[in-house]
Parts: sequence; structure tokens; C-alpha cells
Amino acid sequence: MNLLEIKNLTKEFNAPGSGIFSRKKRIVHAVSDVSLKLAQGETLGLVGESGCGKSTLGRTLLKLYEPTSGKIIYSGQDITDFSPREMKPLRKEMQIIFQDPYSSLNPRHTVGEIVGASLRIHRKGAKTSEKLEIQQLMERVGLNPEHINRYPHEFSGGQRQRIGIARAIALRPKFIVCDEPVSALDVSIQAQVINLLDDLKRDFGLSYIFIAHNLSVVQHISDRVAVMYLGKVVEVAKTSDLYTRSKHPYTRALLSAIPIPDPEKERSREQILLQGEIPSSTNPPSGCVFNTRCWKAQDKCRTLEPKLAQIGSNEVACHFPEE
Repeated sequence: MNLLEIKNLTKEFNAPGSGIFSRKKRIVHAVSDVSLKLAQGETLGLVGESGCGKSTLGRTLLKLYEPTSGKIIYSGQDITDFSPREMKPLRKEMQIIFQDPYSSLNPRHTVGEIVGASLRIHRKGAKTSEKLEIQQLMERVGLNPEHINRYPHEFSGGQRQRIGIARAIALRPKFIVCDEPVSALDVSIQAQVINLLDDLKRDFGLSYIFIAHNLSVVQHISDRVAVMYLGKVVEVAKTSDLYTRSKHPYTRALLSAIPIPDPEKERSREQILLQGEIPSSTNPPSGCVFNTRCWKAQDKCRTLEPKLAQIGSNEVACHFPEE
């Protein structure tokens, strides 16, 4: 059963004109015509270069940004046009873990106030039981429950991210958007946080959309992976299929950049170096969005936009997919 489904989701922003005196507004095409499904208990990895729309997609799914067009269906219910008042009951089931553990926590609030904020808003229970529940949450994510009255600046980056995770699971949600939750952490701490997220998924039956740059991290935690480029999803597949039998040229280029912990294999393999920069999201190219950097691009790619189609076990948006 699908917990979440999005159909042709688009999110655009208005941006100021390019010149100092320009009054003409520009439109930033952050997310363009994206369709995805997320099953109950599944982790869907979302990867791509910086600026491709991963975080915007994650926040639009939660309606932290209002979608420009398309549909968001959660638990069989169309929530696309829900008002903030209508969304409030669903906030208990849909949460987010932010990328930066330093800016996402209010420095004026104690850990107990940060983790317990959602409990106070949604449950309004007794303060004695609330304190005990906050301490249990802190212990569950690997923090000392006696530190409930400490402030964020008294914790390390990894501990702060654990506070953010405790806040996200406080109301026992069904679905969490993990917006690059380990990219700001030391490599030595990343594995601990990833393992914690894995344990919480198993214990609470959570579903994740896991946004990341690190393809090795995504491979470890995800059941399926969606690859984004310039606001569009270009390939979706099971993790094992994507990493061994990727079809889209852009996916191949991303995977070729992953270092192999074997010096001989690393030296002998061919790394695909993409030429040029990502086009501007205010003026995306016609046809396939990847055609300006693709070594397989032909005239068809520059005029006709490819749609996601089933090719073997993968869904690929490419006129000339890799064999």
C-alpha cells in the first residue's frame, strides 16, 4: 500500500529580475512535473547535484511550501489544497529532520522545550508525564536524559542532530523527510546517525524520504532511489538495480564519481566527467533537461522531452538509455 503518492508535482518561485533596475520577474522552476510513490515502511532515497530541487521537493510534500500544480495524496487522501488548519491533524504523522543541526534548533530553548514543543501543541497533556516522555525520547536517540535542561550550544553537532531526530519522532509519525541529515556531520558520526535512523524505522514502522548527496549513504539506507536533475526525476529504481544496472547517462556519471576502496580498481576504471555547468533553473533547456551535458545527446533530445518509462527493472526518462 502506498503511504504517499505525488502526481505531476510542480513548484515554482518568483525571483527578481537579472538587472538592478529590472522590474521583470523571473520564474525559478525548482520542481517540474515529478511523480513518485512511497510505500508504507519504505525508504526512498533522493539524490542529485546541489540545486536540483531535492530539498524543495521534500518540503513541498509536507506542504511547508505550497505546490504550484500537481497532486499530493497521503494515505489515500488528496491534501494538495489543504489549508494550515486542515493540515494540523496530519502534522502528527508527517515530520522533517533538517540538514543543519546548528540553525534548526532554537538557541534560547532548552532541549526539553525543543523536543516537547510538539507534545504541548498537539496533546496538551500533563507536564509531569510530558517530562518523562521527553527523557525517554532523549534516551532512545542516545542522549543523556539528565541533560533535559541544557541548551543546544552545550552539545556537539552529532548530539544536536539527535535532538532534531527526537523532536521528529516525538508524536510517533508515519512519514519523515530526512533532508540531508548527516551531510553537516563528521564522517565518524554519520554512521551512528544512519544506524539510529535505521533502528527507528524498524521499531516504529517509519517511512522515509532520504535526501542526500552521498551516494554511499543512500545505498546503505534506501530501498529505492530516485535521481533528480534540474527539478526533474530522471531515473527511479530499486537500490540494487540502480547501483549495478543504471540506465540514465546522468546516473552513470554520478555513480562513476563514487570512490572505490581498492587502489587498483580505482585507477583502472573510467570516471565520467560531465562538461559544463548545470543550466539555470530560471531558463531550463528545451527537450531533455540533461541534453546540454550529455555525451549521447542528439537532435531528438533537444526538442522532445523524454517521460519516465519502464526499461527493464528501472524507470528512466531518456531517449537513448544506457545498455
